[in-house]
Amino acid sequence: MTLQDPAATKAALHARAIEEGFSVMGICAPDAVPEAAGRLRAFLEAGRHGQMGWMAEREGWRGSAAALWPEARSVVMLAEVYTPDTDLRAVLAQRDRAAISVYAQGKDYHDLVKRRLKRLGRWLVAETGAGIKVFVDTAPVMEKPLAQAAGLGWQGKHTNLLSRDLGNWFFLGAIFTTLDLPKDEPARENCGSCRACLDACPTAAFPAPFQLDARRCISYLTIEHRGPVAEDLRPLLGNRIYGCDDCLAACPWNKFAVAAREIGYAAKVGAPPLEELARLDDAAFRERFAGSPIKRIGRDRFVRNVLYAIGNSGEARLRHVAEALAADPDEAVADAARWAAARLA
Repeated sequence: MTLQDPAATKAALHARAIEEGFSVMGICAPDAVPEAAGRLRAFLEAGRHGQMGWMAEREGWRGSAAALWPEARSVVMLAEVYTPDTDLRAVLAQRDRAAISVYAQGKDYHDLVKRRLKRLGRWLVAETGAGIKVFVDTAPVMEKPLAQAAGLGWQGKHTNLLSRDLGNWFFLGAIFTTLDLPKDEPARENCGSCRACLDACPTAAFPAPFQLDARRCISYLTIEHRGPVAEDLRPLLGNRIYGCDDCLAACPWNKFAVAAREIGYAAKVGAPPLEELARLDDAAFRERFAGSPIKRIGRDRFVRNVLYAIGNSGEARLRHVAEALAADPDEAVADAARWAAARLA
């Protein structure tokens, strides 16, 4: 061990985190958000998690970081910026092209952030001998409440984390450690009377400020939802085929956003033609989106989304593309194809 003073350890860890590419770091106690479990319970009881059964299955761990790993004494929260350098909403007017969420334009952030977290964690273990666990999105950890408790920012009315210094374009990662490090002051909410994010939502997915009904959220519908999407929601998807950035893009705090440092987040997918994407079979889909978070939803759900966009395009020339998939082996794809063809008739 070379670091023993907690304050010195925290300062050295912060310097190392910035060197690794993180934008900001904060620390909270594992039990810093006692109200999180109750909020999660209310969300689940209202059924607002939709088909995300995994949220209920690990509710105990998700509601309490202390329960997830009782040996932890500190939670180190880190933010990594992926700020886009273009106007994300411009593609929404190009109705024959696909609108894909900015976070999915480059390499899979799970891999990039976790790689950085592991390097930082290995350094901390080498310097202190402490125990650690690292998490990026896929574990039952409520990153946003913990990040607010650690002072990184606050959960806005769109329920995403935002910051005075970063806007709201950033990923979160966590390092749980057995070290008892000095804790940061929690961030205060600074949304005021603004409701830009709420008004920007195409599907009215926010029942109230600071509340989200995932069942109406386009990100949920295009990524997590299996099977056909409710017909009354399909026209509201527009040409969004993977995720939605409308509430994030509307936030005025983005005037303070900083540029992304990780080149892997640079846009590569772009806004491809819907006709081109609809023709992808499973092998072509996997090859095209290798290394991308888009790959996780599979060809069938992806093409289903593309067909909804085709139905919303108003482009009669795309009707034959939809008709060609009306007998697809996947029933959700076939249903979407028939709906799109009928819309364009």
